Amino acid sequence: MVSSISTASPITWRAHLGAVARLGLPLVGSHLAQVAIGATDTLMLGWYGVGALAAGSLAASVFNLLMIVGAGFAFAVMPLAAGAATRGDDEQLAGVTRMGFWLSALYALLVLPLMFWSGSLLFFGQDPAVAAGAQSFLRIACWAMFPALFAMVIKSHLSALERTRIILLVTLMAAVFNGIANWLLIFGKLGFPELGLEGAAIASLIAHGATLGGLVAYSRVSPRASRRGLFEGFWRPDWACCQQVFRLGWPIGITLLAEAGLFAFSAILVGLLGETVLAAHGIAIQLASISFMVHLGLSQVATVRAGQAMSMGDLVSLRRGAVVVAACSVSFSMLAIGAFVFSPEFLIGLFLSADDARSPAIVPIAITLLTAAALFQLADGAQVVALGLLRGVQDTRIPMIMAAVIYWCIGAPAGYVLGFHGGFGGPGVWFGLVVGLGLAAVALSLRFIRLLPQR
Repeated sequence: MVSSISTASPITWRAHLGAVARLGLPLVGSHLAQVAIGATDTLMLGWYGVGALAAGSLAASVFNLLMIVGAGFAFAVMPLAAGAATRGDDEQLAGVTRMGFWLSALYALLVLPLMFWSGSLLFFGQDPAVAAGAQSFLRIACWAMFPALFAMVIKSHLSALERTRIILLVTLMAAVFNGIANWLLIFGKLGFPELGLEGAAIASLIAHGATLGGLVAYSRVSPRASRRGLFEGFWRPDWACCQQVFRLGWPIGITLLAEAGLFAFSAILVGLLGETVLAAHGIAIQLASISFMVHLGLSQVATVRAGQAMSMGDLVSLRRGAVVVAACSVSFSMLAIGAFVFSPEFLIGLFLSADDARSPAIVPIAITLLTAAALFQLADGAQVVALGLLRGVQDTRIPMIMAAVIYWCIGAPAGYVLGFHGGFGGPGVWFGLVVGLGLAAVALSLRFIRLLPQR
């Protein structure tokens, strides 16, 4: 518990900032490279056609929603592995990681049918052509769920060992593979068939597989990583570790579902307003996702540093680390706000073909949505960093309840009312997101502050 932490051997402010830079920059870079896979899909599908862009955006929202929920077990591995690594407990470190793989595989099997038959199960009320295209995408992309979740588990393991540079390198390589595969398969270049939307799905599958392959290869040959016995006795269960990962992981997954589900719900609501608005939403959400990846990387740094401080019994370092990570998040938020407010036409233009007759109708809608995205930058960063700190101190159940209530009892209804009854359309749905994220940021930050003993 947090109350058991002592104030022995505090780490200096400068050391905390150095640790955030050392761990955070590669993690942030890797998340940006990861989202580049989705951004590249959106970019090239936008060049291919607005219909493909709308279907791809809808399918990506569903896939990302399901993936981020399953990532709860990978996120649970991170604080457990960080504490084990700090104590020098190699058996515990390897055990929680292996059980993270087991639980992730089980989850991927459970959601596979949902994606394969998504047309009738998930896309009721959408434009028939868009729904059919989204299902075609997911019937290929669903197989990427396994390598995507496994890669996230290995990333948590390596982050606990402070081996984050390799995560950045491998993810960058996968993003390059995805871009090349998209170019070849969407447009049919160099003799490859022109597959359009399905080509983008195949490219994403290749990228996730390449990420997993690169991380597994490193984990087997790196002296520091391989000596931990990560793959030794892989099929041997460790029920104590499995219970630990499951206990922390399922509330994290539900919390992620509450947040990601709010965004997926917004995509479905916007889809009811028409293909043009949905295409604008797809562009704006990609840009907002890029900035969010920076906060997500900082959140993972917060989890690792908090887990290390817990293991050392160092309350002062826990507090200082929280302040440093929060300050970095706020600083980046200001940069993102400036980009969204002062350069929206340039950013939106990257995702549209000048030859598409519908592009002029999409741009003003997307500009308005980016204004809303700018409004929730501070709130989004604050709430995800607070969640990272709470996971680091192994507090996941109460934050799960708080997030679910705020996102779905306040944020989602606000978006629906503003969008459909307030006459604001797509921007109204996004302003509902602002309300939910802002309240969550305040509540979760106060939760972390109140958990810390005042000494």
